[in-house]
Amino acid sequence: MQTPRWFVFVVGALVAAWMLHAPVVAILVDWLWFDATGYLGIFETTLSAKVLLWFIGAGATAAFMALNLRIATKLAPINTMRLSMLLAEGNMNPRQLRNLVRAALGAVVVLPSLLFGTVAATQWLDVLAYQQREPFGTVDPVFSKDIGFYIFQLPLWELGQSLAVNLLGIALIPCLLLYGLNALLAGHEPTKIPTAQRAHLLVLVAGIFFGLAGGWMLDRFDLLFQHNGVVWGVGYTDAAARLPGYAALSGIAALSGLGILANLGRSGWRGPIVVVGLYTVARILVAGVWPSITQDYYVKPNELELEREYLDRNIALTNAGYALDRIEVKPFDAESSLTMGDIEANPLTMDNVRVWDTRPLLSTYSQLQEIRLYYDFLDVDVDRYVIDGKLRQVMLSARELNYQNVPAQAKSWVNEHFQYTHGYGLTLSPVNVVLPNGMPKLFVKDIPPTSETDLQVTRPEIYYGEIADDYVLVGTSAEEFDYPSGDANVYTQYAGEGGVPIGTFGQKALFSLWFKSFNIMLSKYLQPESKIMMRRQISERVRHLTPFLHFDHDPYLVVADGRLHWMIDAYTTTDKHPYSEPVRVGRSLRLNYIRNSVKVVVDAYNGSVDYFISDAEDPLIRVYGKIFPGVFKPLEEMPEFLQPHIRYPADFFDIQTTMYRAYHMTDPTVFYNKEDMWEIPQELYGRQEQAMESYTLIMKLPGEETAEFILLMPFVPTRRDNMIAWLAGRSDAPHYGKLVLYQFPKQKLIYGPRQIEARIDQDPEISELMTLWSQAGSRVVRGNLIVIPVEDSLMYVEPLYLQAESSQLPELKRVIVTYGDKIAMRTTLDEALRAVFDPAPRVVAPVGVEAASGEEGVAVEGQPAVVLSQTWQNLAQQANYDLEAATAAQKAGDWAGYGEALEALTATLEALEGQSGE
Repeated sequence: MQTPRWFVFVVGALVAAWMLHAPVVAILVDWLWFDATGYLGIFETTLSAKVLLWFIGAGATAAFMALNLRIATKLAPINTMRLSMLLAEGNMNPRQLRNLVRAALGAVVVLPSLLFGTVAATQWLDVLAYQQREPFGTVDPVFSKDIGFYIFQLPLWELGQSLAVNLLGIALIPCLLLYGLNALLAGHEPTKIPTAQRAHLLVLVAGIFFGLAGGWMLDRFDLLFQHNGVVWGVGYTDAAARLPGYAALSGIAALSGLGILANLGRSGWRGPIVVVGLYTVARILVAGVWPSITQDYYVKPNELELEREYLDRNIALTNAGYALDRIEVKPFDAESSLTMGDIEANPLTMDNVRVWDTRPLLSTYSQLQEIRLYYDFLDVDVDRYVIDGKLRQVMLSARELNYQNVPAQAKSWVNEHFQYTHGYGLTLSPVNVVLPNGMPKLFVKDIPPTSETDLQVTRPEIYYGEIADDYVLVGTSAEEFDYPSGDANVYTQYAGEGGVPIGTFGQKALFSLWFKSFNIMLSKYLQPESKIMMRRQISERVRHLTPFLHFDHDPYLVVADGRLHWMIDAYTTTDKHPYSEPVRVGRSLRLNYIRNSVKVVVDAYNGSVDYFISDAEDPLIRVYGKIFPGVFKPLEEMPEFLQPHIRYPADFFDIQTTMYRAYHMTDPTVFYNKEDMWEIPQELYGRQEQAMESYTLIMKLPGEETAEFILLMPFVPTRRDNMIAWLAGRSDAPHYGKLVLYQFPKQKLIYGPRQIEARIDQDPEISELMTLWSQAGSRVVRGNLIVIPVEDSLMYVEPLYLQAESSQLPELKRVIVTYGDKIAMRTTLDEALRAVFDPAPRVVAPVGVEAASGEEGVAVEGQPAVVLSQTWQNLAQQANYDLEAATAAQKAGDWAGYGEALEALTATLEALEGQSGE
């Protein structure tokens, strides 16, 4: 029984609808989402480019394939009767077989068209960048072409050449099969086909050779990004053998194509086979054997002399690719004459030395401030704020909502998408203040946020953050959980502008299909003004908006104007910068050019995203700005309350320091021999050795008048532990983005971090204390060692934490300060500094006791106030304090602290005796 045509049509329509519904839904959802974020222009430009390129690629492929198949079927019509007899001994219906053949030929046209259309559509950015290309203003030393040619034009040329050769090859295969099948059905040998069919195949083969000729010419440019021998880019062997060899192969491939065409009127396959064989032999000899001989027997014995010119290019253009040529190099004498007066003359530096590390502080925040199980602190950021009129370096972390931590009995679809919609507030503490119990001093804490300073948070809700990974529905009839208050909860309704409208039936149906949840369409909570918030994870959000940018791994939280904002550094990158050594970032990104061209700000409440250009000299961001007009704003348009929180980006800085280890050597001989190779220092963290991480400081750079926020990394020579230099990335205006390298005299030994760690290990007092602490269920956690430049000298600070094995609450118990040959471990940084730089007897008031009126003192919250005036009343009071401290340490089993208190008591009594004698 024959199937009705209407049934076939209906089934086909349903199958097509099912296959197409996913991309259609995705397009509509993206359309609404981009419109809601204010960047519909990005979506329209991207979508129109993709669609146009898809149709061009698919249409051209379909036309070319159809043309060749039509020629083939005209020259070799398929005898379905004989094919039926051959395949099924005559039992197959010739009409059905004819339909099957037509379907197969249709598939041969359609499938490559879909493939080539998709490939063309994925190159939308290259096409748009080609149209809006700009020069770099620098030419390569080999072909004298502007660097912009390799970044904006070459990729498109290579794509066209690759598609052409592959399309010719794909068209050749079915034509060859059809001609072979026709010969087989006619009873001929498959190799003996008519002249016209043979000519068709030879034309396609000749086209492939002409395409290969163009490919060899383009491959010459690719040598600028390859590594052959000791040089990244064109080296001596490339210049002497490969470049002329590739040009010769291009000519040989073109001649081969002509040779193939010359055989059109001849019979047999001997001529084409000879041409292909000669080309293959030439390719092996010219592209493989000859460069290898040149490299092994001529270049290697004279490598430095022959490669010197090319090493110069490699060094110069790698420095340009990573902006290392912007580094200002200055000498740093590393004097050993630092005094307590110098310490006190740098109060901003000393008051902002970071004794808290991010990992133990994150554990402390989690234990003290998560409040409920469903709140999480993901990481700790470091920034600077003017607090109560004083510049302070602080550490802060957002209290985000993690629905995965909601108790199982409270998990439901309504709770997940209507109730638990946002995190709440943050915790913020100064980097240098420690309470008597070893805990940080919290400037901002609790729910709702309370502040002990003038830094206030008036909009603490976090709808968009680093954890949020699912959609929520706001503006509904259901109340949102806001924050816990004792045994009850406080509820709220979203009052912002974020989210995509979802009030109509069509919108509900659309998002139900997108999220595969018909609860959205059936829910009674949704109202006409309801919105859906999606892509709330900020890294995902900005990547979906601008996939052509690459983003820093660590967004950081900013409290400004009473609101919470996220700042993310974005980079423009390429791997097409001539002569620049590439680096791999993560698993997928390979680059040899990078600029921190954009600062991105995401509002934690509304989810609004703003892009500000931070490097207007970068041609890539200028091109993207022309492709997407109105998206990227000048940095001057960033709100004034956000500008002080711009920082030198860590990922960019770390890539630069990695490359600078070798590329600070600008002399080709030194570079070739790796005579002055640098490394990132090693340090002990906890009990493990690790490479130092770049860290921030507020400090006054040598020769500068004011302190500023910088990112710092020391360097040590390869296979040695002494320090050789340190690099500073400047974050504050007007010096933002500048790099300064301070280089030590090579004839002077400067202790490196690993040597300082060894000295700490060898100190009897420190070693004894750490051994004592590591007993009875506790362990010592050694914090990050920080190198601190002060004036023309260096000092080192390392915190020690004590953590019970059964607890996740580390306590900061000691601070170690090292300078020159001196080393001291004390309860606070101030005490350790004075032990190193001012070891004379002194009077110290305990925590919470301020210097008497009229006396000169140094008071830091949570730290001792050092009283310089030594009246007998103060000394008597001090003796009482020291005795109480010794008693408390004895009761707590803190024998090191007990010994320190007795020493302090002895010194106080001696001073008191001296006063009495007077």
